[in-house]
Amino acid sequence: MLKKELIKRVLDAALTTNADFAEVFIEDKFQTAASLLSSKIENVNNSKVFGVGIRVARGYHSVYGYTNSDKEEDLVKLASDLAQSFPGEPQNITFELGELQVGSLHTIKRYPSDVSIDEKVDLLKRADKAAREYDEEINQVAVRFADYVQKVWIANTEGTYVHDTRVRTRLAINSVAANEVTKQSGFNGPGGHYGFEFYTDVINVEEAAREASRIAKTNLHAEECPSGKMPVVIDNGFGGVIFHEACGHSLEASSVAKGASVFTGKKGTKIASELVTAIDDGTILNAWGSAEYDDEGNKQKRRVLIKDGILNSYMIDKLNALRMNDEPTNSGRRESYKYAPTSRMTNTYIDNGESTFDEIIAATEYGLYAKKMGGGSVNPATGDFNFSVGEGYMIRNGKIAEAVRGATLVGTGAEALLKVDMVGNNLLTAQGMCGSSSGSIPTDVGQPTIRVSEITVGGRKGTN
Repeated sequence: MLKKELIKRVLDAALTTNADFAEVFIEDKFQTAASLLSSKIENVNNSKVFGVGIRVARGYHSVYGYTNSDKEEDLVKLASDLAQSFPGEPQNITFELGELQVGSLHTIKRYPSDVSIDEKVDLLKRADKAAREYDEEINQVAVRFADYVQKVWIANTEGTYVHDTRVRTRLAINSVAANEVTKQSGFNGPGGHYGFEFYTDVINVEEAAREASRIAKTNLHAEECPSGKMPVVIDNGFGGVIFHEACGHSLEASSVAKGASVFTGKKGTKIASELVTAIDDGTILNAWGSAEYDDEGNKQKRRVLIKDGILNSYMIDKLNALRMNDEPTNSGRRESYKYAPTSRMTNTYIDNGESTFDEIIAATEYGLYAKKMGGGSVNPATGDFNFSVGEGYMIRNGKIAEAVRGATLVGTGAEALLKVDMVGNNLLTAQGMCGSSSGSIPTDVGQPTIRVSEITVGGRKGTN
């Protein structure tokens, strides 16, 4: 950790020209990654990451640099070099760093450093065994484990001086089921802002592994999905990835401020069904995407993005707030010291409605039930999306019928939001990694079961 006096000198060096803001981000991270394939340990790796990122800005224009060095001469030189991007007389900005503010929101019972490698490897073996024993048609299992303790210090020329510790862990299981005709996969990847207690107090490792195998076996025996426009019931949990990708990214100031979002200039207007309330909340205890401070040193917040269908708020970082003439929402995030922060999601979800799951299914005469979502792509400027369905079923006469595979959902986020006509009361979140200009970061997605009255469904079976 750099001494406070050194950080102050680095920030002072960044203001020797015409810049009006500077920031130092220090990262000290210890992480473990382990993987198993075909019941054999592939890799076990411990690694340590240390680095310092420096951002210098004038207005909303900024430059960024980073180094692995903790030496004063290197840090001051980097700050001085960055400052040269803003030539002119210095603005004579004076500041003092306040007392160090330390995050303490999330309780960790077993820090990763207190857990042996053998115990972590045993976790992989338990998951592998449970996934394989689920069914004789499971012929391959891959398991990955990761945890880390990331300590960050953030200081800037507005006097901010904070320290936050982020502890995260995740287990990812991919099962493959095969017969003489084809093979299909299933995935489950639970995680959280926890230490190793996650695997004893929060989830059952064997059940998590069996879930991946269950999906694989279901897909193996599923029929090809029909195509066409139809109602789609999207289940809770990872179903929220559609909102995250197709709508959430379009509500980040990194897109909105540049006019590169379909939702630019629509604050206060109706953009969704009145049944839809959407929230981004970085304060949820022990959630995968939570932290006590954002990566600009501000306290995390609960942000109501959409309220009863009305666009209520964007997710805004410091510099984009200047572009938009708006207030920051403490939404600055980054993967590591190698990235400058920008507006990003944390734990983003559609809030509970009033319908039950059974009511939603019963009210659907014909359509697709997307129980598990897969990956997809989206254009933030238009909201156009294309998502695969990881596990799907047809709905016929208000009942869940045959399993189908190969389904894709095609549409635009803005249209899909307006066509939500039922929202369940069974909110659940799921974990993922979100990639953008400031790197790959942990985010929760989530929703209750929802029904979209019409989405274009792609499938190999043709129209039904």
